[in-house]
Amino acid sequence: MIRNITLSVDEILIKQAREKAEQDKTSLNKLFRDWISRYVNRDNAGTNYDVLMKSLADIESGGKFSRDQMNER
Repeated sequence: MIRNITLSVDEILIKQAREKAEQDKTSLNKLFRDWISRYVNRDNAGTNYDVLMKSLADIESGGKFSRDQMNER
């Protein structure tokens, strides 16, 4: 369920934020949702990294590569 909240922010700051969001083709609402999600989940970043590394543990790279091999395009 999505809930509405009320925030108090300086009027000039809101105007500037709306202009920047418009330039970025987004909305303040989406920016706030993204921010609050990152804020809530930031303590889990280390855990998420550990889970990712464990899931990749069985992947074989095919051995060690030289600097030239790694920079080949």
